[in-house]
Amino acid sequence: MTTTSDRPTEPTAAPGDRVPFFPPDLFHEDRDTLLRLLYEIGTGADQKFILGDRTRRFEDALRERLGAADVVACSSGTSALQLVLTALGIGAGDEVVVPAFGCAPLAAAVLHTGAVPVFGDIDPRTLTLDPADAETRLTGRTKALMPAHMFSVMADMPRFTALAAEHGLRLVEDSAVAQGAVLDGTPAGLWGDAGLYSFVQVKSFGMPGEGGAVVTRDEETGRTVRMLRNHGQDGVHRFLHHRIGVNSRFDEIQAAFQLHRLAGLDARLERRARIAAHYTEHLAGLPGLTTPPPGTDGRCYYVYTLLADDRDALRDHLSAAGVDTHVYYPRTLPEQTAFAPVAAARPGPGLPHAADAARRHLSLPVHHRLTDTQVERVTDAVRAHALRTRR
Repeated sequence: MTTTSDRPTEPTAAPGDRVPFFPPDLFHEDRDTLLRLLYEIGTGADQKFILGDRTRRFEDALRERLGAADVVACSSGTSALQLVLTALGIGAGDEVVVPAFGCAPLAAAVLHTGAVPVFGDIDPRTLTLDPADAETRLTGRTKALMPAHMFSVMADMPRFTALAAEHGLRLVEDSAVAQGAVLDGTPAGLWGDAGLYSFVQVKSFGMPGEGGAVVTRDEETGRTVRMLRNHGQDGVHRFLHHRIGVNSRFDEIQAAFQLHRLAGLDARLERRARIAAHYTEHLAGLPGLTTPPPGTDGRCYYVYTLLADDRDALRDHLSAAGVDTHVYYPRTLPEQTAFAPVAAARPGPGLPHAADAARRHLSLPVHHRLTDTQVERVTDAVRAHALRTRR
């Protein structure tokens, strides 16, 4: 990857020549394998399409890779989050502290259990739930803390682990975007009672469809989640239902495909990390911009997200330069129509950092399919806008 000039030029996008935020050719190299698996499983004598041997082998491979007690594949990251909460006994009358900045499932999954999400503010640099702020939100009804790793940075799990232990709380780690990240030697997902991954296409271990997994160090939690994902059955005796469960089962074709792609995950993650490091090297310190904290510990590089004083102007400039970007969360969760009544029913301290992030964040392409030339185009376009604004 070449070094960006200190005097960036203004890139001009040719028709059809854009830097995509989501790679349209993500599975191009694996097309033949996917078609073969589709045919083999679709015409197999056992006609086993869910929760078969391939799912078991996929779970085993992830468990061994992580050093976890159990990995339970399920239908989505959102479903995995709700399964964890349910398995940990969180329900009516309980409160769960969640970040005010992030995806809807952070609040919705809590509400689906009958519990109440309590919104906490975020750290202004990492954009993850602030442990100090979370502690101020605790009450006698608080049952769990649920930090979420955000964009390229893991939450401060050592502090959350200590906080949960001090107050006797469950610790649910929303690690949906952080598969492959490691903080202080511990993989994302294994800091708390349980964590989860999402395999939706754009995640770091994305696949052509929905899917997720619960990961845990606790065998009993794993057994409970495994039962809940399949209508409360124990996986041995069909049509005997031990608990009220849901349909959150995993697809055999996707399990086989993910097993095939697992060997290349580390290389893909390393490519993302190098792109992110390049962005940070050349964009840090530019006027009007805040880049993610540097370093590699606790980094996941799902996306690379800047904070820009004039986010919309930067977005428009990059679009004109042929660079696709993304604004994930233009409103905080308490400002969303779905969750505003919940927030209003439990007023608390303000959420200034979450509001600031919602107003300023802009995510740049960081997927492994980017070429060096495309990375340079993104870098040059951001620098050109920042330096022109300064003048």
